[in-house]
Amino acid sequence: MKKFYLYLSVIFSLGILSCHEQPSSGRDMEEIPTEEILVNRVLTAKEQAALTPADVIDILKKGNQEFMNDELTVRNNTERVRDAALGQYPKAVILSCLDSRVPVEDVFHRGIGDIFVARVAGNIVNPDMLGSMEYACKVSGAKAVVILGHEYCGAIKSAIDDVELGNITTLLAKIKPAVESAKVDFEGETLSSNGKFVDAVCEHNVELIVEEVRKNSPILKEMEDNGEIVIVGAIYHMHTGKVDFL
Repeated sequence: MKKFYLYLSVIFSLGILSCHEQPSSGRDMEEIPTEEILVNRVLTAKEQAALTPADVIDILKKGNQEFMNDELTVRNNTERVRDAALGQYPKAVILSCLDSRVPVEDVFHRGIGDIFVARVAGNIVNPDMLGSMEYACKVSGAKAVVILGHEYCGAIKSAIDDVELGNITTLLAKIKPAVESAKVDFEGETLSSNGKFVDAVCEHNVELIVEEVRKNSPILKEMEDNGEIVIVGAIYHMHTGKVDFL
């Protein structure tokens, strides 16, 4: 057993080293010209307060366009880590699926200190997620709540297939309302093998979660009504990298 854990430790260490040795550009940091490194500061409380919810959505859309165009930059992350150590003033909170194919920070081209990211299979919401969103917005000043679904979601497919397995059963039950809602007006086979139906369920799921956030978090609902934040749904398309805001 000790040898097994030692093996895992070595593999984990190698993984960390490989991440540090291979920046997004595929070159060593020493080889990257200074002018190509994006040097920017973490957001201050004053700068965060000056942003409107619409500003934040525009920033996310612009960042997503840069991601689609493969314009991701090498950031001064070491400096940003130090700057953010004593405080954070992110622009938005993103509730995303657990799926490893959805790199949220990269999708919106955001760096350390820019956004809160919550992840759970099927991007479902529960009291803990709501509390996290309330902290992000009411306490830390984030201006947007984005519920981010995505194509080819395994949790969506499993909910369509009525999968039952341990705690997964309870999680999928939260997606079932979207499955039933999508069936109402859908023309065609309502099976997980039908990509169009999976997409329909994904969109219904995002829309229902947005409404659930408003219904079950009076704090966030009041903030949205007062124009302090915006609560929106969005879908990430894996083939193109594009995020469509609903």
